[in-house]
Amino acid sequence: MTTPSTRTCLTVHPRIAPQLATVEEHSEEDLSPRGGQSNPGRLFNVNNSNNNEEKKDNVKKETAEQQGEEKKTQKGEEKKVQEGEEKKVQEGDEKKTQEGDEKKVKEGEEKKVQEGEEKKAQEGEEKKVQEGEEKKAQEGEEKKAQEGEEKKVQEGEEKKVQEGEEKKAQEGEEKKAQEGEEKKEQEGEEKKEQEGEEKKEQEGDETKEQEEKAETEQEEKERLEQEEKERIEQEEKEKKEKEEKEKKEKEEKAKKEKEEKEKKEKEAKAKEKPKPKKDLFVLNPAGNLYYNWLAIIAIPVMYNWTMIIARASFEELQHDYIILWILLDYTADIMYAADMFVRTRTGFLEQGLMVKDKGLLLERYFTSFQFRLDVLSMVPTDVFYFLLGLDYPEIRMNKLLRIGRMMEFFTRTEQKTNYPNLFRIGNLILYIVIIIHWNACCFFSFSKSIGFGADDWVYPALDDPENPAFGTPMRKYSFSLYWATLTMTTIGETPPPALDSEFLFHVVDFLVGVLVFATIVGNIATMISNMNAAQSQFQARIDNIKQYMRRRKVSKDLEVRAIQWFDYLWNNDKVQNENEVLRYLPDKLKAEIGIKVHMETLQKVQIFADCEVGLLIELVLKLRPLIFSPGDYICKKGDIGREMYIIKDGTLAVVSDDGLTEFVVLTAGNYFGEISILNIKGSKAGNRRTANIRSIGYADLFCLSKDDMMEALTEYPEAKGQLEEKGREILMRDGLIDLDAENIQTEDKQLDEKVNQLYNNIELLKTKLRRVLQNYETTQQALKQRIADLEVLTGEEVEDEDEDEDEDGQEEKTDVVEAEKKEEKAEEKTDEEGKETK
Repeated sequence: MTTPSTRTCLTVHPRIAPQLATVEEHSEEDLSPRGGQSNPGRLFNVNNSNNNEEKKDNVKKETAEQQGEEKKTQKGEEKKVQEGEEKKVQEGDEKKTQEGDEKKVKEGEEKKVQEGEEKKAQEGEEKKVQEGEEKKAQEGEEKKAQEGEEKKVQEGEEKKVQEGEEKKAQEGEEKKAQEGEEKKEQEGEEKKEQEGEEKKEQEGDETKEQEEKAETEQEEKERLEQEEKERIEQEEKEKKEKEEKEKKEKEEKAKKEKEEKEKKEKEAKAKEKPKPKKDLFVLNPAGNLYYNWLAIIAIPVMYNWTMIIARASFEELQHDYIILWILLDYTADIMYAADMFVRTRTGFLEQGLMVKDKGLLLERYFTSFQFRLDVLSMVPTDVFYFLLGLDYPEIRMNKLLRIGRMMEFFTRTEQKTNYPNLFRIGNLILYIVIIIHWNACCFFSFSKSIGFGADDWVYPALDDPENPAFGTPMRKYSFSLYWATLTMTTIGETPPPALDSEFLFHVVDFLVGVLVFATIVGNIATMISNMNAAQSQFQARIDNIKQYMRRRKVSKDLEVRAIQWFDYLWNNDKVQNENEVLRYLPDKLKAEIGIKVHMETLQKVQIFADCEVGLLIELVLKLRPLIFSPGDYICKKGDIGREMYIIKDGTLAVVSDDGLTEFVVLTAGNYFGEISILNIKGSKAGNRRTANIRSIGYADLFCLSKDDMMEALTEYPEAKGQLEEKGREILMRDGLIDLDAENIQTEDKQLDEKVNQLYNNIELLKTKLRRVLQNYETTQQALKQRIADLEVLTGEEVEDEDEDEDEDGQEEKTDVVEAEKKEEKAEEKTDEEGKETK
């Protein structure tokens, strides 16, 4: 049986448990009586106590040695663990430094150090706890062993005294033998355990060394593999580059071969066909040739629209001139066919370019609606002459479908003519005549169908002896035309109809006549109003000015001068304003028209004589025409010069301050005021006028303002320098320039100060703008908050986007506040600089 002390030891130290078990067994065997014999009287007690003390000493030594070995092994393991951790940390540090992630390395090291410290603290605490438990267990065992031994010794002495000394002697010898054997066995076991531990330590060291070697070998292998991979990649890249070069060379060779082949083929074709292909002849729809063709094709169209209905109504006209009509009909058909060919050669614009491709032209014409009409107009309906006879020319009514060509000719003529209103009136009269002509023919045919002379409404009888003239062809057409004119103009001085068919015909005729009469009146009214539009507008201006002067009670002299000025404008065709007339044209066309009209007068100005053409074009577009009446002052001495003037027509005089004496007379081509708009430094007069200029009669001038001049010169800085040099020469010649450098420097300083003030004003405007934006944002946020409160009150869900917007608004507020602080500092600096300058 084992004691409680041994059990606690076993639980605490598993390595010491077998040794303690052997010690207890020996102690029990020594103390237990054998064979129920007692040998008192021998010196067994002394030997037994000595043996027990020696055993205890041995046990203590063994436990101490085992504890020391355990501590050494634990320290060695801890050192190895620490060394391994340090190596791993170093390796990790090296890898991480190679990757460039210094932050991650620092964090990893700190974490590992903290973990190592925590582990060390935990291991130290565990060691302390284990050592305390072991010490307590050993002390308790020793106490229990001593107490038990003392009790057992006392009992054994009593029993051994009673037993025989012989048994004790025998037992002592047996015990000694057994103890020797046990000691040998214990020593052998201890040696084996020590050797096993040493072997394990050696094996652990060897395994660690092997692992380290394996790691180094693996790293070397990886490095070698990477080098091999890089080398392989480089070789592959080189191979690819070589292959690409070879492919490029092959492609270049193939291209060269193809080019050579193409050249050879072209040369062969050129030798075979030396004559170059002619370009396809295409008519430009906006050209004169196309317009001339429209005039030609309009003739057969008009012929068919007038003569087919006349020949069908008046039989004598068809029978008496049958050969002429056949010739004219087939010449018209030939011209229709030629017109179809012309349509296939009429170009059209695509992306601003004239299309000359034959296929595209044919496709465009064949897919159009006009092609169908042209085909219908070319159907050979003359075949019906063989069935019906020559008395039915109305079978050629399909020829009337070409009326579109005649209408196109009229529109083109209206665009090209310089008298569009007259042409419109003539065109309208032509349409009216054609309508009346058709109505006359229809009336005669309708009378024929009812019967000539059947009643008063129809055409009179042809065989009336009292009026034999009604049988002649001319009277037939003239009477029918007269009746159609009376009806179409709604005059109505004709006999009343008698039959129902006559009533219907007459009603239809009246309706058509009303429409025709309305169109006639409306078109003529618009034409006359267009013809007199300029005059009516001009007269309205005069009337307005007259009423104004009467209401304001202007003197009669001024009224007369104003009316005379308007009369001058109207009589000399100067009513139109050039800018208003040309404002619908593009800038390029405006420039070309202005160059043609005003370039000569602009080149007469001395300072513009050697300027670039581009600058002159810009200035031409900015010229404004002005007209002055007799006695008007163009400028007076001391006035601020904001424009220069060029005389186009009329005479001006440079007069004294009182206006009585004339110094110089200026005529067409002269100019003045050019120095005042150039801002030449050092000019004594500055921007002030130096003379009084008055108009002697009516004068036409061109005005160029200072702003327009400077705007044009911004794109031509070289021309600006040339103009300033020429202006200085003129001032030097007249002695009107100040050569003092100090005055010029003061002007420069003033300009710098003005520029600085402008910059400061711009910064102040920026600050104000930002404050306005900030106020806007605050009000917007307040409105959003109110809306959110209303949504909460109404029970609706408030979106989370408002929170994000509030955060963004707060960030923007901080930015705006910082910007305002900076701008306030800038304002303070500008105020200080302004005070210093003052």
